[in-house]
Amino acid sequence: MTDEATQKPELERARKTLAEVWERESATTAKVLRAFPAEEGELRPHGKCKTARELAWMFTMEMKLAAAAVRGEMDLSGGIPPAPGTLDEVVATFEGARQDLLAAIRGSSDEQLGGTVTFPTGPKQVGDWPMTDFLWFLLHDQIHHRGQFSVYLRMADGKVPSIYGPSADEPWF
Repeated sequence: MTDEATQKPELERARKTLAEVWERESATTAKVLRAFPAEEGELRPHGKCKTARELAWMFTMEMKLAAAAVRGEMDLSGGIPPAPGTLDEVVATFEGARQDLLAAIRGSSDEQLGGTVTFPTGPKQVGDWPMTDFLWFLLHDQIHHRGQFSVYLRMADGKVPSIYGPSADEPWF
């Protein structure tokens, strides 16, 4: 069997798995975002922390970055655009970015998904990432920031939904 013949089923499996996991995890992130009291969007737990609105914007920007990377359109030269003025606007933009990313993954060619993307690999270091590794990296970063955001949610006196299991506000029994 040639490398190309073995790579095709691997890429198809990766495409299917990435789409399924991104869909599930981003749906959970959306649930956490929607639970946040909109009037508390400027909550900043510490001077070095982002506001809740800014942190929520990171989810959207990472999904936009992932979709652009898959399409071969990633451009980091402009930096991160500022967050919209309200948490409600951020959540609405998140929903659109989520659907766009899922479409990009599902519609990606083998060449796109099997390619690489240039992105920071450490402090002041840039290197090539295999596309699938990059998509997993961004997903794990979303999960990490969702954990942070759930703490903000508790601090804002919102109800923390079930994420990977029951929460004090959403018990399973």
